[in-house]
Amino acid sequence: MENTLQPARIPHSLIEDVLAIITGTLMVSFGVILLRQAGALTGGTAGIAFLLHYATSLTFGTAFFLLNLPFYWLAFKRMGLAFTVKTFCAVGLVSLFSDLHPLFIHIDTLNPLYATLFGSLILGVGFIVLFRHKASLGGINILALWLQDKYGIRAGKLQMAVDCAVVMASLFVVSLPVLLASIGGAVVMNLLIAMNHRPGRYDAAAK
Repeated sequence: MENTLQPARIPHSLIEDVLAIITGTLMVSFGVILLRQAGALTGGTAGIAFLLHYATSLTFGTAFFLLNLPFYWLAFKRMGLAFTVKTFCAVGLVSLFSDLHPLFIHIDTLNPLYATLFGSLILGVGFIVLFRHKASLGGINILALWLQDKYGIRAGKLQMAVDCAVVMASLFVVSLPVLLASIGGAVVMNLLIAMNHRPGRYDAAAK
């Protein structure tokens, strides 16, 4: 007879969550540094923050932090207090680390295609670490989920529309080769997340 007993799910401890959020945000912010060095961008809220950074005097970290402020109430209403607190901390750390990295590392020569693709992979790994500890980087993803619950608007369609708008707007601030590299990087990042973060792939639960 087939054994149907499932192993007990062991919740993440507080220290595991803290270390994971620090690790994930360090990786995401370093990916941001590579994309910024290449003059590239990505989709979602981070993509909008890149556009603001390239078009104004705002740093990426400042733009990213400010853009996320309107979404925390939606996060609290839909996901609860623990998720909202973790997401606020994650957004704050990415904003901080992305502005601190240049104080410790400076890259003089970097191939834009390499930087965009490798930076996008690092972003993807950082996102997976955060997702597995019930945190996110907020923004458009939270809005999309809320609109889906409230009005039946498919979350994927809204995120695709935002990404398309970011791509169209980026034509005014980046070159066509860099834009194509950015699109390739976004595809690579989303494939990595899709393959490694789905129901049943990882069973540990957060407290």
